Order: sequence, then C-alpha cells, then structure tokens
Amino acid sequence: MSNWPERDEAQRILDEWVSNKNLKKHAYAVEAAMRAYASRLGGDTEKWGVVGLLHDFDYEKYSDLESHPFKGVEYLKDKGYADGLIEGILAHADHAGVNRDTDLKKAIYAVDELTGLIVAVALMRPSKKIADVTVESVMKKWKEKSFAAGVDRKMIETGAAELGVPLEEHVGIVLKAMQGIAEKLGL
Repeated sequence: MSNWPERDEAQRILDEWVSNKNLKKHAYAVEAAMRAYASRLGGDTEKWGVVGLLHDFDYEKYSDLESHPFKGVEYLKDKGYADGLIEGILAHADHAGVNRDTDLKKAIYAVDELTGLIVAVALMRPSKKIADVTVESVMKKWKEKSFAAGVDRKMIETGAAELGVPLEEHVGIVLKAMQGIAEKLGL
C-alpha cells in the first residue's frame, strides 16, 4: 500500500489519541528530527515527519510493551495506511522486532530517545530555553548516567552508528531541528 496520511490527517490522529501535552511535544520533537534526517539523507520529509509525529500516538492509552506500538499500528492498518508507515513506527521499538533496513527506520530509532535527553538538558538551563543548549552541554550530561536515567543511551548510540553519523554530530542534527520548533516545544 502507498497510502500515507497527510500532515494534517496525522495531526488529527495525534489529537484524537493524545491529550498529554508533553507527549504531544515529544511527537513534535521527533517529527522535527525526522524531517531533518530526511533532508540530510534524501528522504521524503513529509513521510518521515509523519512517522515521527505518529510513532508514539498510542502510548497514552497503551504504554505496556505488549500493546505499544502494536495497538496504534493496528488502527493505522485498519485505516489502510502504507506498510512503510507501519514499519517505520514499529522500528522505534526494539521489542517490535523490525529489521531497521532503511534510513527512515534507522532514523526513528536514533532520534526518539535523544529528543528526551535534549529536553531534559534544556529544562536544567536557568532559562529553560532550548536555544541555550549546545552539543557540548548535551554531551556533558550524557556522561552523567544518573541524569535523565530513563533515556536509553545505548539505543541512541546504536541508532547513530547505524546511520553512520558520529554521536556528537547526531546530537547536533537533532538539537538544531528541535531548536527550530522551540516555540512549539515550549522551550
């Protein structure tokens, strides 16, 4: 199937399923990072962005590993959306068992956790502004395992390596993308 939701339709799905404002902000951050990687790697920015926007849309209702992201992709399959969208969303979760054999799948895996770390670093700044975050400040906090302990750093490292992007460069790409939507993130 080649039916992908347009950005407006993806936003409608997100709004229908997600009421938590921080989960929505996470979706916007991952969307921005995915668009940045699509531009860098010659992907379709609209499609990659939609994967980022929808990757966790079922998480508020189904956060357990048996259900997330499976319930969400079931809904999208029932709506007739493309296998590429489905596989892209599944690729962000190791437990889904999807082979990350495309740049899109590698990118969603690489950026998901990193956006959370960057937000945590921004919130530690006196200004609480992402504009004041640097790659260096993220890398400094990276080394502090107790900081944002829930962030899977191994997943980020693996994702960056699969993309063939050095870790600090990867952080820079995602940070710049997020800085570009600072207002939407409330940062």
